[in-house]
Amino acid sequence: MSFKQLLYILLFFFAISAKASFLLIPMDETTQRNHLKAYGITYWALDKQYKISWLLNYRGGSFLVPDAPEIRKECQIRGVSFEVLSDSESSSLLDEISSPSQNMEAVVLERTPKIAVYTPKGKQPWDDAVTLVLTYAEIPFTPVYDEEVLSDGLLLYDWLHLHHEDFTGQYGKFFGAYKNAPWYIEQKKEAEALAAKLGYSKVSEAKLAVAKKIRDFVIGGGFMFAMCSATDSFDIALAAEGVDICEPMFDGDASEGNYQSKIDYRKSFAFKDYILERNPNVYEFSDIDMTQKRKMPMEKDYFTLMDFSAKWDVVPSMLCQNHTQLVKGFMGQTTSYDGNLIKSNVLIMGENHFNGEARYIHGQIGKGMFTYFGGHDPEDYQHRVGDEPTVLDLHPNSPGYRLILNNVLFPAARKKKQKT
Repeated sequence: MSFKQLLYILLFFFAISAKASFLLIPMDETTQRNHLKAYGITYWALDKQYKISWLLNYRGGSFLVPDAPEIRKECQIRGVSFEVLSDSESSSLLDEISSPSQNMEAVVLERTPKIAVYTPKGKQPWDDAVTLVLTYAEIPFTPVYDEEVLSDGLLLYDWLHLHHEDFTGQYGKFFGAYKNAPWYIEQKKEAEALAAKLGYSKVSEAKLAVAKKIRDFVIGGGFMFAMCSATDSFDIALAAEGVDICEPMFDGDASEGNYQSKIDYRKSFAFKDYILERNPNVYEFSDIDMTQKRKMPMEKDYFTLMDFSAKWDVVPSMLCQNHTQLVKGFMGQTTSYDGNLIKSNVLIMGENHFNGEARYIHGQIGKGMFTYFGGHDPEDYQHRVGDEPTVLDLHPNSPGYRLILNNVLFPAARKKKQKT
């Protein structure tokens, strides 16, 4: 064999060993052009049966995917940044992440979670931050509402989001400001008609039945994510089971006397010892929410994400992946939670230390898990009825919306369903 032939052979084997075999989808602040669509790419690749590693705490929670032409093309179409890694580079990267000295972990994602969004019929994507970002990221979901939930339709899904619903049957406590508004009157009629169709004499009774079905979904192994008023109203509805807390303008008869003493906090997912707001004209459910108690200018309204051990606290680490630990705050009917009213077994993942309020919390119920995120829209500081919809093309790197998508992707890491 000549020297020239030997050189060609060596170059051939070098080319094979140096061949790119992985793509890194970086999620740090400076490199990724579109953080939100990067989650959509990851979901899309999972649906194509590609195995993906979520690199916790590595460059903002990056994704390592196989180098396939269709993945490259899809990234280019959606405007998602990626880097090409050789086999040796990816091995070196995974070795670095696995080192005991590094607060990092590689979590293998194996399946696409089936996603449902509990939302009234006819709602547009921009009415709710989760449906808005799912649509923007091109992650498929199925809308469900009371009929589907009560007929055990949730058994088809792994992940459920609760739209900004009022599970107490008080129509969002909008009575004081909007009782004469045509949209309020119409929504009240629609809710009453649906409750009657489902066999309930009151909306509060129908919503309690729905809340209990959702509770059972979580206990059986489902994952529930809720924002804004869906969080505390859901907890209150469960704790007030069998107790009439609605005033006449909501359900046609008086509330029970001294109903506060009959609230069973053990039935709530996350909160304890809260005091319900009895005044029907006050836009508030209880003292869980900090909206009316907080004194903070918008420019100083930020909350901090907790720093967890990626190797030992894998779940909260996944849920907190971001390119910044400081996330700007945003308001809603339920903006944040009084830290003193959160149960001890519930994990606070994001809080405003200055104001003593929790913004982002997580817990386990039975075989399932839930996450509550205070506020209405991470990129609309003080969302009001009738405001223009948020355009996510203007916020492709939103840290607040990333937290939502962490929750969407989290069930992909679960090995199998654990439903009863």
